[in-house]
Amino acid sequence: MEVTGQTEDHALVARVAAGDRAALEMLYRRHAAWLTARLQARCGDPELADIAIQDTFLAVWKSARKYRGDGDVGAWLWGIAIRRLIDQLRKTRATPLDPAVIAHHSDDVTRFDDDLFADGRHGELGAAMGALPNELRVVLIATAIDGLSTKEASRLLGVPQGTVKTRLMRARHALQEALS
Repeated sequence: MEVTGQTEDHALVARVAAGDRAALEMLYRRHAAWLTARLQARCGDPELADIAIQDTFLAVWKSARKYRGDGDVGAWLWGIAIRRLIDQLRKTRATPLDPAVIAHHSDDVTRFDDDLFADGRHGELGAAMGALPNELRVVLIATAIDGLSTKEASRLLGVPQGTVKTRLMRARHALQEALS
């Protein structure tokens, strides 16, 4: 996001902290679409993503005063949104997912996040990420980019936490090899 957009976002959060509902609506209009797309790519369930988005902006309304103002507002919103999605997944996923479903959604996440590295700004890192097998890339994205713990990534991806840790170790090793 450009500097002007960041400045506008910071001003909107300050206005939300002061109780301005119109500012919350503007913040929602600026960020809800991309947040929803990323959440849907991670869980494959539009309804869960929508609930998580609503919970995200409710949390923003309640806690905007706690935002310190350092850093990107979009990143702050994403941190809230992904944790709200994890909360929704905890409530709804009492049974393990079918491995075919996991593979399908892993591919969706990978395709969506390929855009992060597609423009060449990330140089060798983008190429190394692109060379990783999907199962490793998805775990690396969930933990390193989305900031989830291995336990949260395990819930999100529907695989055991030990599997997440193993895949994360393999992904890191593969990246080190590719970048050295």
